[in-house]
Parts: sequence; C-alpha cells; structure tokens
Amino acid sequence: MRAILLVSLFLIISSIVLGHDYHSQDNRRVFFISPLDGASVKSPVEIKFGAIGIDIVPAGVDIPNSGHHHLLINIDKLPDMKSPIPSDENHLHFGGGQTETILDLPKGTHTLQLLVGNNLHIPHEIPLISKKIEITIE
Repeated sequence: MRAILLVSLFLIISSIVLGHDYHSQDNRRVFFISPLDGASVKSPVEIKFGAIGIDIVPAGVDIPNSGHHHLLINIDKLPDMKSPIPSDENHLHFGGGQTETILDLPKGTHTLQLLVGNNLHIPHEIPLISKKIEITIE
C-alpha cells in the first residue's frame, strides 16, 4: 500500500512539473523594464529589456524557444515578419544576447518597441513583440 502511495505521489508531482509549459505561446512576452512608457529622460538613456517565457541567446544559437532582441526606434510600420529584421538606425540588433543598452537620442519624443528574432534574425512564427512605448528626451 505504501509503495502505491509513493508511486501515485511521484506521478502527480511529475505531471505537475513536466506539465508546466514555461514556454507556451500564452506565457511569452517581451517588455521594457526601463524607461517606462511616457517617461521624460535625458540622453544618453539606459534601456533595459525584459523577457518572460523565452530564452534570450546570441544570434546564431538555434535552440527551441529562444531568440534575441531587436529594438525598433520611431517605426510606424513593423518589418516583414517572414524576413530577417532590417539592420539600420531604426532597427537595432542585439545579437550578443544583450538585455540592455545605452542610446544617445536627440531631444524630442521617440517610440521604442522590442521584436524578438530567431537565430537568423527572423521573427518567430508567432511574433514576439512588445507594446510600443513613447519616451521624451529633455
């Protein structure tokens, strides 16, 4: 009887642990830790990225549920989600797996948005995009 209870307990605990879907599509998100939406800051400004439900790794690392950040600055239209994310002054790549940066932005209002790319800089099949935030450089 004791053995049956132990096996039952083991099976219940295993199903809870293994059934936890840390990387489910519903649990994944990227966001800005700082600055917050609507913040007024001085340049250079420190930008910190957050991610839940996905592993942030360097570009070229091809493992499931992983990718690296791309920072979209003052972008009105998202890039093609089936192609590599462009690399220019409005599309910054963090292919080293970085989760923060310091930007020197001119005075005025700017929008920032994060987009995660896979090992080839292409957005995931279900794109992982942050809310667009607006900051003002004083």
